[in-house]
Amino acid sequence: MAAIAVAAAAAAADTTTTGSARFTDAEDGWFDLGGFLDTAYGFVPVAMPITEPAVGYGAAAALVFIDRREGAAAKADMRPNITAVGGLITENDSQGLAAGHLGTWLDGRLRTQAGIADIDLNLEFFGLGSGSDPGNDPLDYGIEARGGTAGASYRWGDSRLWFGARYALVNTTVEFGAPDLGLAPIDPADRDLRLGVLTPSLTLDHRDNFFTPVRGWYVDVSVPLFRAALGSDRDFETMALTGIWYRPVAPDWFFALRGTARTSTDGTPFFLRPYVKLRGVQAISYQGETTVDAEAELRWQFHPRFSMVGFLGAGLAHGSTISGTDDERSVAAGGTGFRYLLARRYGLHMGIDLAFGPDDPVIYVIFGSPWLRP
Repeated sequence: MAAIAVAAAAAAADTTTTGSARFTDAEDGWFDLGGFLDTAYGFVPVAMPITEPAVGYGAAAALVFIDRREGAAAKADMRPNITAVGGLITENDSQGLAAGHLGTWLDGRLRTQAGIADIDLNLEFFGLGSGSDPGNDPLDYGIEARGGTAGASYRWGDSRLWFGARYALVNTTVEFGAPDLGLAPIDPADRDLRLGVLTPSLTLDHRDNFFTPVRGWYVDVSVPLFRAALGSDRDFETMALTGIWYRPVAPDWFFALRGTARTSTDGTPFFLRPYVKLRGVQAISYQGETTVDAEAELRWQFHPRFSMVGFLGAGLAHGSTISGTDDERSVAAGGTGFRYLLARRYGLHMGIDLAFGPDDPVIYVIFGSPWLRP
C-alpha cells in the first residue's frame, strides 16, 4: 500500500531486557527493535498514510507481533511466528479490517497461515487489454468482501521444497457507479458471488532471510481452484508463477530480480482478473486475462544501518477489447528509496520508496522487502 510509515515501539514488561536496552542494539548502540521483539509482547506498530491512486488518500495502521523461537527456528532463514491486526480508511470511503497469523512449527518444517477480513473498496475498472489504458475513462465500482482463509505447507525432507494448500471462502458484492457497464466483458453475475477456493502450491525457497534477503532464490507456482464443491458459486481457475533471485554483486551492493506471470480462465470475475503489479503503477489499472511483469532492484548498504535502493520494472497485460478482439498494453515504472535496519537479529529492514510511472509519483512503505512472501 502506498504510504509514508512511522514505526514506533511501546513499552512491555520483561524480566530479562529492561529500559532502553529493549530499543538499542548492544553491538552498535543504534535504535533497534530486536530486543523489544524478543519480549513476551514485542510488536512493531506501523502507521502509514495511503497514497495509492486506486483508493485515494487515507491511512492504514497495524500491530505486527513477531516471535522468533530459540533453537532451529531461530535461524535467519526460518520464518518467525507473525501475528498482525490492522485496518485502513481512505478519502473515497474505502475501509477495512483484517487479522492474520503465520505460524512455524516442527523445527521449521511446517508453516501455517490463517486470516479473516472485512473489506469495502471503491475502485476503477479500466477494462482488459487495451481497455486498461489509464487514459480511458474507467468504470467506478465498489466491492465488499468478507471471509477467511487457512492453509499450511510442509517441507519435503532436507530440501527447500514446500508442498502447500490453502482454502478460502469469501462473500463478494459489487456495485457499479453507473448503470451502463460500458467496458465489456463484465458478466452481470459478477455482482454477487460466494467464492470457495482451494489453492495447491509448490514452492522452492532458498532465501537466506525471510524479511530482507540478500542471497538465494524463490520460485512459487500457485493454482487457485474455484469449485462448487468447495462452496463457490462458479467454477474457474487462475494461476500465478513467481520467481525471485537475490545476489550480492559487490561488497555492500545487493541485486534482486522478480518476475511474475499470471493467467485466468473463462468465467473468472472481472475483479479477480490478473493485473500488472509494479511500484509506480496504479493497482488494477493494467488488467487482462493474462499478465506478466518484472522488476529489478539494486540496494547500496552505505552504512551498517542505512541503505539506498533503485528499482525499475515493466509489465504487460493481454486481454479482450470492447469489440472482442485481443489486444495488450505495456507499462514501465521505476524509482528510488531508502532503508533502515530496524531489527538486526531478525534481518528486518524498513523504509520508503518513491516510484514514478505513467501517472503521479507514488510513495510506498516497505516492511522487510517489496516482494515479501509468506
